[in-house]
Amino acid sequence: MKKIVIASDSFKGSLSSAEVAEAAADGIRSIYPACEIISLVLGDGGEGTCNAIADTMTCEWVSISAKDPIGRDCNVRYALHTDSEGLTAIIEMAQASGITLLASEELDPLKTSTFGTGQMILDAFERGCRRFIIGLGGSATNDGGTGMLEALGFRFMDRTGRLISGCCGQKLHEITSIDTSMVAEELLSSSFTVVCDVETPFYGKQGATRVFAPQKGASASDIENLESGMQSFASIVMSKYGIDLGKTEGSGAAGGTGGALYAFLNGKLRKGADLILDAVRFEEIIENADLVITGEGRIDSQTFRGKLPSRVLNRADRKGIPVLAIGGLIDLSDEAIGNSDFVSIFAIQPTPASPEELASAMNPSTTAENIRNTIINYLPHFDKTRDSL
Repeated sequence: MKKIVIASDSFKGSLSSAEVAEAAADGIRSIYPACEIISLVLGDGGEGTCNAIADTMTCEWVSISAKDPIGRDCNVRYALHTDSEGLTAIIEMAQASGITLLASEELDPLKTSTFGTGQMILDAFERGCRRFIIGLGGSATNDGGTGMLEALGFRFMDRTGRLISGCCGQKLHEITSIDTSMVAEELLSSSFTVVCDVETPFYGKQGATRVFAPQKGASASDIENLESGMQSFASIVMSKYGIDLGKTEGSGAAGGTGGALYAFLNGKLRKGADLILDAVRFEEIIENADLVITGEGRIDSQTFRGKLPSRVLNRADRKGIPVLAIGGLIDLSDEAIGNSDFVSIFAIQPTPASPEELASAMNPSTTAENIRNTIINYLPHFDKTRDSL
């Protein structure tokens, strides 16, 4: 093996994209010490996206205090890039509104808010930014982006005309009207590129709530409450702007924050993986590679709906380069795995059977060692069979 490219997403809650690449590279070097290894820091809209995009530019990092999903102060940072067209802010939503900011017992998408993400956007705006790249994904929220909009000056009222404050998932169904008079005109006319990691619409069977709210702590009754609120809020958007968020791919990203940016700030929804792979010149980098290694923390049916591993596979496959996928958890049938175009899909560990085993499996050092061992065990087999691929 002469050249291997590592192009993995983060393993959410455990290792960053860079740390996954480091662990995989250790495994490769132990077998093929002379192999050229190229490690890419990547993301597809969630955690790590901001770093991956900023690494392709000259940026200044700004640190501020913002509200976390349950209203506590937390330290966040975003990147500023300056060019001939002015300032661009590169903001990762997970910094202020991420699920990793909360303990498991704090997860509650009825109460969590994207307010902190709005504070980050507003801070950049007040520094002169008129162009924004917002990385979505990894959120603890299902508030339709209303918390973010509230921080930016949007005002939401109930049927009596009462101002609704502290916007969150459980208050969505109360909203009957929207006032934008307090929002800066220059903000409304700014450019927003919205980097999504899913194609999920705002509501519906495959919408934000039904697909992702359970991962954020929602019970069955919570899901019905949230879905009702999302549909109600979407009807207000339809009435005010003529936009059907239920039919807009990506509008359900980050609990509907994608839809809020699209409808209220004219955001351009982009698949995060493609944006980042373009930025790092992925096709050039993988030329003459023997293998590409990709992955993410959980590989399931959503992986094939525009997430990073599937986009890596698509681009490498066009060049005839085999791709190995690794994940902390594989939630796919044997048939689905066999029908995929990956040369193999491996879980880096047995499925944890208890909370204690899960906690151990999520430990960063354990994850890194499992990745290293998976690579060591797989590569000799791949090397023997690759001539037949």
